[in-house]
Amino acid sequence: MARKYFGTDGIRGLTNQSPMTAAMAMQVGMAAGAHFRRGDHRHRVVIGKDTRLSGYMIENALVAGFTSVGMDVVLVGPMPTPAVAMLTQSMRADIGVMISASHNPYHDNGIKLFGPDGYKLSDADELAIEALIDGEVPLAPAAEIGRARRVEDARGRYIHAAKSTFPADLRLDGLKVVVDCANGAAYQVAPSALWELGADVVAIGVKPDGLNVNDGVGSTAPQLLCETVVASGAHIGIALDGDADRLIVADENGTVVDGDQLMATIAGAWAREGRLVGGGLVATVMSNLGLERYLGSQGIALERTGVGDRYVLERMRSGGFNVGGEQSGHIILSDYGTTGDGLVAALQILAELVRSGRPASEVLRRFEPVPQLLRNVKFARGAKPLEAPAVRTVIAEAEAELEGRGRLVIRASGTEPVIRVMAEGDDANQVETVVARICDAVRVAAG
Repeated sequence: MARKYFGTDGIRGLTNQSPMTAAMAMQVGMAAGAHFRRGDHRHRVVIGKDTRLSGYMIENALVAGFTSVGMDVVLVGPMPTPAVAMLTQSMRADIGVMISASHNPYHDNGIKLFGPDGYKLSDADELAIEALIDGEVPLAPAAEIGRARRVEDARGRYIHAAKSTFPADLRLDGLKVVVDCANGAAYQVAPSALWELGADVVAIGVKPDGLNVNDGVGSTAPQLLCETVVASGAHIGIALDGDADRLIVADENGTVVDGDQLMATIAGAWAREGRLVGGGLVATVMSNLGLERYLGSQGIALERTGVGDRYVLERMRSGGFNVGGEQSGHIILSDYGTTGDGLVAALQILAELVRSGRPASEVLRRFEPVPQLLRNVKFARGAKPLEAPAVRTVIAEAEAELEGRGRLVIRASGTEPVIRVMAEGDDANQVETVVARICDAVRVAAG
């Protein structure tokens, strides 16, 4: 059954337009609260957010919704998504909420929900909540309305948890690290954790004003990170996104290192140490063919899923893997958390850098990526260009052309009205031609 409000990563949209309105946020709070009211204990929800101006509006609306159905609310303020997941579990909450649109601009916002185990909700839970949103939710009697309070030690709890994932026998002393927090949720915790572990920290993207999250900074805009690494003579740079569940790295030369190389580095190190569980790692269909070939040469399997960290995590849990992620930098290390965590993943990379004693450009370049091209084609909401016969014909021809020499991945985005067309193969010219041909066909079909 198709979901009405939930996409691949919660509910997301332009603020003050459906579905991302204060009224909808209150309904989500009521519905999610009602769905997770089980047993006769005092129910609790943890709510965190990133630094978007609209976070105040959405937060207050959620508080109204949750308290109206009898749930107590714990507010932790600006915190990374993985911190909210961790706090939900450690504080024995019945549900966790992160208010964020991740790497999107400030004018978007979103609501991500976590169950009491700290994992993102299943499709079944999301469908049940959607039914309550569109239905009638029983309100709590006046004497049973929930209470809301802010906790002051949330940042310290998360910093301690993140630092505990770094090998106890290592320090970052003598390592100069640029950290770009995207003017987002990790602007306080990430620099603090790195500094406490001994690093010489150069922090950028740490002056949020409500409107500058992901604006020319962060994992989706790494140019400033690269420039700062070179200008400051740093050994490495790490960039997080707005809610800090994503990681992109720049080596000492200012060259970007994507999630595929980072996963290869972590999986290789863990395999060497006997820590890699499941015999391989889990990545999506978007990961480069070069990653697959490299892992195969190391005796490490690669399992692919659909796009979205929730699908990566589902396969990790069902197959017993402890490393997975996406080329975009969502890296899930299930030994340490229930969702992607940019800071924790960065600490694994820094540990490998310290152990090797070699430059980041050598340590993190595990394979040569094959030429890969991704282009987006916008379409009007409601249109279905991928179902057009002409588009299907062009795609079939392209698949036949690339067979044995590359891959083709075409999908509709789960968060915005665009078709993503990706091709990769050993011949860069062929890849570019194939992508252009498909994009042209999709544009015509989309009108």
